[in-house]
Amino acid sequence: MMKITALGNYQPGPDLLQGRVILVTGASRGIGRVAALTFAAHGATLVLHGRDVAALEKVYDEIETNGYAQPAAIPLDLDQATTRDYDALAYAIESQLGRLDGILHNASHVEKLSPLEQQSAEEWNRMLRVNLVAPFALTQACVRLLKLSADASVIFTLESHGLAPAAFWGGYAVSKAGVEALMTIQAAEWQASPNLRANAVLPGPVASPSRAKTHPGEVAASQRQPEELMPTYLYLMGPDSREVSGTVLTC
Repeated sequence: MMKITALGNYQPGPDLLQGRVILVTGASRGIGRVAALTFAAHGATLVLHGRDVAALEKVYDEIETNGYAQPAAIPLDLDQATTRDYDALAYAIESQLGRLDGILHNASHVEKLSPLEQQSAEEWNRMLRVNLVAPFALTQACVRLLKLSADASVIFTLESHGLAPAAFWGGYAVSKAGVEALMTIQAAEWQASPNLRANAVLPGPVASPSRAKTHPGEVAASQRQPEELMPTYLYLMGPDSREVSGTVLTC
């Protein structure tokens, strides 16, 4: 049975992620960008993934400007990626940084909200490839590196309609429901490996490109900001959650 819980008041240490190499997908915008900057501020060396090279370079420069560890940036279009592309990404991490201690699967794609009868197979395929196939394939490609880490953490980002499907959310809700199942299966398969863990975060409503697309009329000032979620992401990525796996944390 899926475990859903809230973190409570967590205060991460300033060097929580010192010496760790962490891959963040969707690092150029929204939660992914803030998570990348936050992980870097707590000592991690970042591998930044995104589709938009110019946006990715901005995050790269922001990390360097703040004096954090020099990151790596690897652009990849998850909608078009193949097994060979994911293997190449893992090889690039190994050749450039020599290790990998964590992955935050945050990249996502949502089409317009509409009735099922108006959604196309092409739209479903895009959402499934980016939201579900990519986290599976990327974790699989990187698992050899994760196994070499003394404490490897993989975090999946969920969406509330994946756990409570509703009309008009169609392929997006289905793809995100699949992510929860993927996390649960991965955590179960890693039970015999104490250095490997998989968990998920359920952010709830938060200012992000996806939220702007699904709720265009929402007043920006009323939205929670990604920074408010970071204690949860830091807890799951850092050593304080070492014995936690197969859990969904709400923000």
